[in-house]
Parts: sequence; C-alpha cells; structure tokens
Amino acid sequence: MEQATGLSEHDYRGRFVDEILQGPVYAEVEQRIRQVLQTGKPEFTETFVRLPGEPKAHPWALDIFPLTDEVGQVQGAGLSAYDYSQQYESRERLALVSEARTRIGASLDVVGTARELTEVAVPRFADLVSVDLLDPVFQGDVPAPVLSGPVPLRRAAYRLASATSREHPAPDEISNHVASSPIARCLAGGRAERHHVNDSQVVRWFADDPVQAAQARACGVRSLIAVPIRARGTTLGAVMFVRCSPREPFGPDDLAVTEDLVARAAVCLDNARRFTRERGISLALQRNLLPHGPTTHPAVETASRYLPAGGGAEAGGDWYDVIPLPGARVGLVVGDVVGHGINASATMGRLRTAVRTLADIDLPPDELLTHLDDIVTHTEDDAVATGEIPGAIGASCLYAVYDPLSGICSLARAGHPPPVLVHPDGTATVLDLPAGPPLGLGSLPFEAAEVTVPEGSLLALFTDGLLSAGDRDLDEGLDALRHTLARPASSLATLCDTVLGTLSPEARTDDIALLLVRTRLFGEDRVASWDVPVDPAVVAETRRRACDRLAAWGLEDTAFVMELVISELVTNAIRYASGPIRLRLIKDEALICEVSDSSSTSPHLRRARVFDEGGRGLFMVAELTRRWGTRYTRTGKTIWAELAPLHLSTR
Repeated sequence: MEQATGLSEHDYRGRFVDEILQGPVYAEVEQRIRQVLQTGKPEFTETFVRLPGEPKAHPWALDIFPLTDEVGQVQGAGLSAYDYSQQYESRERLALVSEARTRIGASLDVVGTARELTEVAVPRFADLVSVDLLDPVFQGDVPAPVLSGPVPLRRAAYRLASATSREHPAPDEISNHVASSPIARCLAGGRAERHHVNDSQVVRWFADDPVQAAQARACGVRSLIAVPIRARGTTLGAVMFVRCSPREPFGPDDLAVTEDLVARAAVCLDNARRFTRERGISLALQRNLLPHGPTTHPAVETASRYLPAGGGAEAGGDWYDVIPLPGARVGLVVGDVVGHGINASATMGRLRTAVRTLADIDLPPDELLTHLDDIVTHTEDDAVATGEIPGAIGASCLYAVYDPLSGICSLARAGHPPPVLVHPDGTATVLDLPAGPPLGLGSLPFEAAEVTVPEGSLLALFTDGLLSAGDRDLDEGLDALRHTLARPASSLATLCDTVLGTLSPEARTDDIALLLVRTRLFGEDRVASWDVPVDPAVVAETRRRACDRLAAWGLEDTAFVMELVISELVTNAIRYASGPIRLRLIKDEALICEVSDSSSTSPHLRRARVFDEGGRGLFMVAELTRRWGTRYTRTGKTIWAELAPLHLSTR
C-alpha cells in the first residue's frame, strides 16, 4: 500500500479507507468492509481504481475477508488488492476479437463491412480507425498488386471517438498515400506496422505529407498501427488504428489484436467484393435480357417493372417479355426461376430465349409450354450428369397470346400465378386458368384457356414475389392486387408504381416482375377478308378485290407487290391444299396478307433451276416481303406475309 499510494504506514493507522483516499470508489470499498464485518462472509470484487499520481484508473481485484478468533467470532476484516491490468487487457482483447467474429460481415456490402470494423474497434480499442481500399474493390474487381511508392486509396469507413475532430479525407474520397506513410509501407511490405508519434518513420511521413501531419496534431495522435487488408492472396487496402493522448500507446500485444481483427474483416470484405462482382454481372445480364422500356405494339400498350429481392441486393431469375407475332398478334410472357445470382440470371436467359424461339414458330400457349418443359427436362438431365446443380427445375411461366382482331386472349401457365383482368368498368377478376405443373417435372400436360378481352381492358401479369411481399399469403395478395389495379391512374407506368408501392415493402425476400397490358381492338376498317373458291379462275378476281381495298386504304403503291404475293399464295392453296380457302388483309404497321386452308402441309422455299417451270413463287414472296411464315390452327394452316414499312410510304 505504501508503494502504491506513496503514503506511509503511519498515515494509515487508526483511519478508515475513505478517510485515507478520497473518492466514490474508496467509499464503496469502505462500505464492503463493513458489510463483511456484519455478515462474516468474504467478498470478491473487481473495480477500476486511480491511485494518487496515476494518470488514469487501473483494474484491481479486491478480496475482503473476515478475521475471526478461535471460536469463530468476527473480530475484524482484512483486504488484499491486486493490480491485474495486464490480465484484464488480455481478456478485453480476446473479447474484442470474439465480438468481431459476430459483428463484422453481417452484410455483403463492402462499405458496410468496413463500417462494421470501425464500430467494433472505436472507442473500445482505438480512438480513430480508418479503412481505405483500392478503388477496384468497390466495383467487385480484383485489384492489381501494390508496388512501392504513392498509393491511391478510396476511403470506405472512418470513425472517431471524439466528435470534435474532422474527417480527412471524406468518405468515398480518393487520397494518395505517400511512400513514407505507414499505409504505403504496410501495403508494399505486406506486414503490419506499429509506431509512436515520435518515431523517425512517422516524423518523416509528416514531413512528406503536411495535410496528414495537421490532421494528426489536431487529433492528438500518440501511437498508430497500420495493417494491410489481405485475403486469398490479394491486397484489398489497409486499416489505420490510432490512439490519442492521454490513452496508453499501443503495445506489442495490441499489434496481434489488430492483425486478428483485420484478418477477420479481410475475408468478409473479399466476400463482399466477390458478391458485388457477381451481382454486377447478374444485373448486367438481366438488364440486357429484359425489355428496355415499354414495348410499342399496335395491339397493346404496356408498362413493366422489375425489382430484385432485398431492394436491389441481388439479382434473381424473374423475367417478362412482349413478343410481336404474325397477324398483328402479341405474345405476353412472365416467368420465375428459383434462386438468385448469376446462375438464376443465366437460367432466366436460357428460358427467355427458348420462349422467344418457340413463339417465333407460332405455337399455341399450351404447346409452347410443353416444348419448354421438354427443353428444361433435357437440359437439367445433362446438368445432373455432369455434376452441376440444376437451375431451372421448379421454374414457373405464364404465356399468353392476344389477338386484336378477335379480342381473344389464349393463356396457359406452368406453376405460375394466374393473371388479373380489369374490365373497362373497373371490375377486376382473377382469370380461372388450368394450373399446370412447374417446368422440369416432365410428362404432365398443360392446358390453355381462351378469354374474350373487351377493348381497353387491363391485363396484369406478375410473379409470386408481388403477392407474398409483406408476409401475406397468396389469396390475400391477390385480393390486394385486384383492389389496387381497380384504382384510376393517369398512365400504366403510374399504375405500376402504385401497385409496387402498395403491395411491395422495402425489405423483399423475393424478386418481383410486373407487366401491365392495355388491350386494343382493330376495327373493321383495318381488316378485309374473302372466301376464295377452289378454282384457278377466281385468282384474278381475288387480286382485283384486294387492289380495290388497298386503294380504299390509300395504299395504291403497294398494289403491284401485293398482287404478286396474293397470286402466289392463293394459287398454291388452290393447287396443293383443300378448301375452304380464305384470304385476309390486315392494315397494321406493316401490310399483312394471310391465306388459310384446311391442309396441314407446309410449303417450302426452294431455289429453282434455270429451265424449271415452277418453284419461283415463294422465292419471290420471300424477296418482296419483310418476312413470311406458316402457323398451324385446329382446322389447318395459315400462310402469311408482311410487306416492309418501306412499301407503305407514299410518294
């Protein structure tokens, strides 16, 4: 006690503890002594005590015990005290490292992970902590090796124990660290460095970088540790730990603590970097695969939205598409792939491409889903055989074909929620479609349903993430969606935002794709059709009637080309097919000619030889039109051809 307090034994005798040393800590010790005297039970406690002449309090262990006579009566009390600062600091360092394991890496965000490191260390371990990273890390890229010399680093996180000190540089600002700085040296050498403010290396650094010197003096820097951030053989940046006066400077044991902390943070930062890269790739892939903006089509007006899970944290496999089809029709598709990330986006891309390819050959919705299911089944069988994880098994899809001439929409679904139809009077209903199985199960049928859609109706296609957002079940989600879609809105884009704002909270666990479609009908003034007898003599009359209609539409300039197309298609139907034969002209963005018959045999384009008497008709059709093709119906087939927009311009 004499050595610890500087007082003599004479100063202690005959006095209580709180009379010798002043302060609430000593008053509490005196109270505990009296309690031991009264109860006869020993007490052990830990407390921080600042003795006379010491700059700060130290942790002490106090053992207060009763003094008894030979019969066990309490005659007094004794106190022994032990300064266990070294053990306490070791325990605190272990607790700090243990806490870092649970608090650092809670998010897959580079800046968030860096901030978590500063929050763990300040003020418990250091007065100031800064995390500076090489710029490619923020984009998810692998940075190049760091060479000696000035190093440009971007600030990711910065935390001060004192609110009076200013930050330099500001968060997200790039700063050049001179070659003599501890940051540059630890990056070049790959080892942590511990320095006192008066060390020659620090003095040189301050001389080379006056801005950092001024900042250090303003903070009252006493000692610092610079640690490189390395993970999987790659240097990501560096962390600076600073202690200011009057705090004890960093010791050798503190250097080991910082290395443990940064090693933990480095793995988490690299995980966040890799996630950033993967997310960037998947988002770029998804942006390139999804339609860019609303699709312009004469049959429909569209608006769409796509929201990844977690408000953009990770891209997923939801998709939608609007596909122009022959005969002024339009294909509408929305799908959902299980999972997130690059694999889900790649799988989504494969399915979207497959749907577009199948739609291009003009398959009905139920047949298209059947072929899509076969593609998924065969693809996943190959993936399992090669040891890959299947990605499309369980994916869902809804495919619809809307015909603006008849106002009929044909739909089929594979494990997907049914769409909502809002009539012009505001009545919203969920379409009752046969529920097909998800894709990839194989050997299960899909059924299509036809719905008459009044002009001006609204058709809403979506993924199940919209219905289940906010922990709702699907029925509650459908009811909420119906009521929201029935609200008046100035535009489809505004209605999309209203739907998402009402049904989708900020924190989402699933992706959301929403496609709103406003239907249009073609009037009789844009369509002309005739029944054609199975007689070659009627071809000339058919051409004449078609030219009269083109003249009424103001498309006389197209008459010559259209006469050739009609002659070839009608003549082929009369020669090689069977009746009834029907010719239809559609005035759309392009002029469409359709010839329908009851035969299922499709004509083939071939190149005729010099002296062949036939075989040039379809070749001329292909050369004179923008595109042509065949689609099959329940009663036969339809051969169609579209004139390029150039032929519709007037001179």
